[in-house]
Amino acid sequence: MQYRQLGNSGVRVSVIGIGANRFGSRDVSQVEVDRIIDAVIESGVNFIDTANVYNDGRSEESLGHALKGRMDKVVLATKFSFPRKDSANSWGASRYQLMQAIDKSLRRLQTDHIDLYYAHRWDDTTPIEETLRGLDDLIRVGKVCYIGASAYASWQLAHANVLAELKGWTRFAVVQSEYNMLRRDAERELLPYCRAHRVGFVPYYPLAGGFLTGKYEPGKSPPPGSRGESVKNVQELMTDPNYEKVAKLSAWAREHGRGVNELAQAWLLAQPRVCSVITGAKKLDHLLSNVKAADWKLSPEELKEVEALLKSTTTC
Repeated sequence: MQYRQLGNSGVRVSVIGIGANRFGSRDVSQVEVDRIIDAVIESGVNFIDTANVYNDGRSEESLGHALKGRMDKVVLATKFSFPRKDSANSWGASRYQLMQAIDKSLRRLQTDHIDLYYAHRWDDTTPIEETLRGLDDLIRVGKVCYIGASAYASWQLAHANVLAELKGWTRFAVVQSEYNMLRRDAERELLPYCRAHRVGFVPYYPLAGGFLTGKYEPGKSPPPGSRGESVKNVQELMTDPNYEKVAKLSAWAREHGRGVNELAQAWLLAQPRVCSVITGAKKLDHLLSNVKAADWKLSPEELKEVEALLKSTTTC
């Protein structure tokens, strides 16, 4: 397993991280979660990502059970502030919500601190000063080690980090955003900002909701239970040009003795400022297949070949 610095921090994370958004759901048992965590730690993975809203907190509970007694083996990330309006103040990035959310996450995870704490979304209703000061206080009292931003626009991240520097508060060390071979909006502003200011970048949806595994085929219904069956973000990718790209990428990967899922993640790891790729799956064998991408370093010539495939389609 390879490791990289987490943004401008001193901590090192595995280049492949495990996303726990399916943990705690009805289709992933605790026995399976325990098996997954055992296997990925054995493989060298030390970066695990969850959130307080995943399966109504059950993802955190499931991880807390699986990691009990070995939290020191991993760098654990969770999130708060995702819009979830159970009550007037049960969502958002206010200091009030932040202080409640951190204690609930700590209880569910059975730990005394969070290694990386993300603001899950930008909150238009709360001054960013309030959020940053609250996060800085959590670091000062030892409940959080590092902070990150998830799904922030480049201007939001820049505004927050400049303000933190002016006030003497802790900056966001890392940003998490959607980025994959088929969705490359992050290359316009967010990744250039990260390169210029030494902010780590952690892409989510590296396989485009499964599209970059080849599981979806033109003219056929998505497999039952897949994201392609119900998630609009994935369904929007189901176009002839994208199917053609995946077919070409799959053939290229096979020529190199790899799967297209490995290629998709190796390509991300070749992009500047990407410190880890978050991959998720319901089954252990799928996760271990994704972990194999950690040892595939694409050469400059190979990257040019892949880029040519991504830019070349014959479908009108």
